[in-house]
Amino acid sequence: MNKLQAMEVFVQVVDCGSFTKAADQLQLPKATVSTMLQSLEKALSVKLLHRTTRHVSVTSDGAAYYERCLRILSDVREAEESLSRNRASPSGRLRVDVSTGTANDIIIPSLPDFFARYPDISLELGCGDRPVDLVEEGVDCAIRAGILPDSNLIARRIGILNFVTCATPAYVAQYGRPTHPRDLLAHRCVNYFSQKTGKVFDWDFTRGDEEISIPLPSNLAVNDSTAYITAGLNGLGVIQMPTYSMEPYLASGEMVLLMEDWGSPPLPVNVVYPQNRHLSAKVRVFVEWVADLFVTHPRFQSKPVHQKG
Repeated sequence: MNKLQAMEVFVQVVDCGSFTKAADQLQLPKATVSTMLQSLEKALSVKLLHRTTRHVSVTSDGAAYYERCLRILSDVREAEESLSRNRASPSGRLRVDVSTGTANDIIIPSLPDFFARYPDISLELGCGDRPVDLVEEGVDCAIRAGILPDSNLIARRIGILNFVTCATPAYVAQYGRPTHPRDLLAHRCVNYFSQKTGKVFDWDFTRGDEEISIPLPSNLAVNDSTAYITAGLNGLGVIQMPTYSMEPYLASGEMVLLMEDWGSPPLPVNVVYPQNRHLSAKVRVFVEWVADLFVTHPRFQSKPVHQKG
């Protein structure tokens, strides 16, 4: 039995809470994972896991062994990297999760630079607005906007999202131009609902010391940022989106700003990754790259929103 591989398998099973999910993440047959865990328990003469038909949980001995395994595997990886070319040229599969809008507008257009620097990294970019469980789904890191809930994730702040409220010129011509957030109660608005909870988000506005948070009427609600922008561009109602996403449409005249004296509370943008895990060279260089990208990208520079006309 390869003891180090068995430790890696054990850690993955504990993290995923499932033999099947661990096998998928490790790209091993489920039977192999099960056999390796049985061999490890036999070699240690201790029960590491409680197994049921639906769930796998760690025993008290298994929990202590898990913490030791994390430290040992981290030390081994650091030793390997110090003696290899990985520190200068990281390699391997890197799984990253990001919202559709950020992927389309920021990350993907900038990837030629990333691959020019790190040609040996194979990137799997999960794109969507559904919050993923990094540990359970085997994701190395994710880019998330908003206030992060308490979790076992390490977060690094990489930017701030500012928002604008806008609509098409045709919509304004037909329904008029709101001048106050409460005017929107008499308008058509495109709502956004959470992929996780199904809850429709309220609309938030600020002006000086004034703060308003209101639910708005809607004939349409979506749960994807690309679909949300498409709905707005097709005149289905007023939308509120990050400034960087709307700048091209405002510059072309496809959309117009509404209530310019009212803003929306900015949201922090973080890159997050699991704690108690070795931050491999490939994850480390991606985190540094994306942090630099958000600082230097033209869409995030402090400047007024330009609108045609």
